[in-house]
Amino acid sequence: MAFRRRSFLAGACALPMAARAEDWPQRPIRLLVGFAPGGATDIASRIIAEPLAARLGQPLVIDNRAGAGGIIATEAAARSAPDGYTLLMGTISTHAMNVPLYGARLPYDPVRDFAPVSGVATGPNLLLVHPSVPVTDVAGLIALARARPGALTYGSGGNGTSSHLAAEMFKAQAGIDLLHVPFRSTTPAETALVAGQVQVMFDPVIAAMALAQGGQVRPLATSAPRRLPTLPDVPALAETLPGFEMGIWVGLFAPAGTPPMVLARVDAATQAVLSLPEIQARLDGIGAQTLKLPADAFGRYLREEIARWTAVVRAARITAD
Repeated sequence: MAFRRRSFLAGACALPMAARAEDWPQRPIRLLVGFAPGGATDIASRIIAEPLAARLGQPLVIDNRAGAGGIIATEAAARSAPDGYTLLMGTISTHAMNVPLYGARLPYDPVRDFAPVSGVATGPNLLLVHPSVPVTDVAGLIALARARPGALTYGSGGNGTSSHLAAEMFKAQAGIDLLHVPFRSTTPAETALVAGQVQVMFDPVIAAMALAQGGQVRPLATSAPRRLPTLPDVPALAETLPGFEMGIWVGLFAPAGTPPMVLARVDAATQAVLSLPEIQARLDGIGAQTLKLPADAFGRYLREEIARWTAVVRAARITAD
């Protein structure tokens, strides 16, 4: 009798959640973004927000919470109610690179505290310099840095971001010393680069394309394994440093415990949006590609990325400080 009573109560408790999942969404959905407007994560979020909202039947409200390399927004998402009304645009930084960089200090677990929903976009970084830096190629930058160790500064979107780790990988492989100047997000770092307050920066191509094409900064190379069709005159870093390759990615996550029916619906809607020719064209135009990974595949990809970047960070002895 006790067993039957417990079974009945468990079923009764599950019914309201199932009903809520079936009726979801009844109000706007918040999409947390851990970086400032104008950065790569924000741009990707805004590209998919309107068509995704149309498929879900409610507005998708972007909530930018920049700071700490995306940790502030990611922690807020992890602590949010798992009701489907909070999503996070996670990144390679927040969900992979930060794991080995911060270890036990990281205030969330990217696997335990989140449900992967869908991969969204991927793209390389661009190595940029301020026009006042007297170099026109990667070899020239390396020579200048060797002649003036520690004199050149590089900006990043914060400790643990892809712009930080890309520069540290570059330093390690080139055997040079650059001074790190972290910012709250890539957008203020870009502003500092344009103003000449820092001389060098690795910036996700999604955000850097306009700066590079507008002449405000000088692109020296891309971190892709080969040249980009959208920037055919910009060489790949691998042409100077063989084997150098580093891409970024962004994808949707929900707090762990979000109803599976909700996750499945967001996943299906996102995959449909990423299949739209106009969305693919918009991403192609800024040097990015769709990362069409449904939930299960995205979860496997995440675990592989954590393992990969743990090995890279430890081998290069990169720290968050």
